[in-house]
Amino acid sequence: MAKDGEVVCVTGGSGCIGSWLVRELLHRGYNVHATVQDLKDENETKHLEGLEGAETRLRLFQIDLLDYPSILRAVNGCAGVFHLASPCIVDQVHDPQKQLLDPAIKGTINVLTAAKEAGVSRVVVTSSISSITPSPNWPPDVVKAEDCWSDMDYCKQKELWYPISKNLAEKAAWDFSKEKGLDVVVVNPGTVMGPVIPSRLNASMLMLLRLLQGCTETYENFFMGSVHFKDVALAHILVYENKSATGRHLCVEAISHYGDFVAKVAELYPEYKVPRLPKDTQPGLLRAKDGAKKMMDLGLQFIPMEQIIKESVESLKSKGFIS
Repeated sequence: MAKDGEVVCVTGGSGCIGSWLVRELLHRGYNVHATVQDLKDENETKHLEGLEGAETRLRLFQIDLLDYPSILRAVNGCAGVFHLASPCIVDQVHDPQKQLLDPAIKGTINVLTAAKEAGVSRVVVTSSISSITPSPNWPPDVVKAEDCWSDMDYCKQKELWYPISKNLAEKAAWDFSKEKGLDVVVVNPGTVMGPVIPSRLNASMLMLLRLLQGCTETYENFFMGSVHFKDVALAHILVYENKSATGRHLCVEAISHYGDFVAKVAELYPEYKVPRLPKDTQPGLLRAKDGAKKMMDLGLQFIPMEQIIKESVESLKSKGFIS
């Protein structure tokens, strides 16, 4: 549980994962500095201000990841920082340097620099399975885990800019931690879904929406398993509060293929146009029920895939994305 009056900062607090993290931190008694891109945009602020405990223990800050003073204002006075803010653009990348790489890499360095200057005790960086995969040269008989990194040459060849941005940003965080002596720990979530708190969907929920609409894409380079928004939020809190937690932490309910996920969606929702896909959509990816063993050892009991799908679809219905 939180120390009395402990203040923490959540960058990217208005996003789907960030909103859940702010909610869980407030529930545990933390005081939260949550950052948004535009304080005048109710799509970013209203749902946060409506959370239980927000009236007295939540402060919103407008930041630009490339504007250091704005970040320092949000981080000042905080014991810990959760760095979630990073652009997630998979399609329509016209200028990868400006759209993805600069905000992800320079933004991470700016947040860590501000944390160091402000005397923050621990920073939790939200990375992604996209810094673990695609990794086509990984041994086919070894389960992908925290020691696996996405293959930069392959990603550049295929112009997979999002995995490149997550890989380089995470490596920049580790380099900064080593050079400056800042306590950094990382969470690597898979495909994150569940009940959506903000009005906008994240990339994973858009993927599910497209699947229900009949999309036949196999996501062979990006999928390693699903995970509930709440579990990702709890994972962040667990690695923050447990000082024994070090390094990277894969965060999926199980390592599975996109084909497994699609088959379960089709089974649960036969009324939708869910396509039939081959079972093994991730060549070379070994399935594992305890892929996120480090998180499990910290006490996280993952919500199973079936429940994640049901709660995600109900959320899409309640928000009017599907009928």
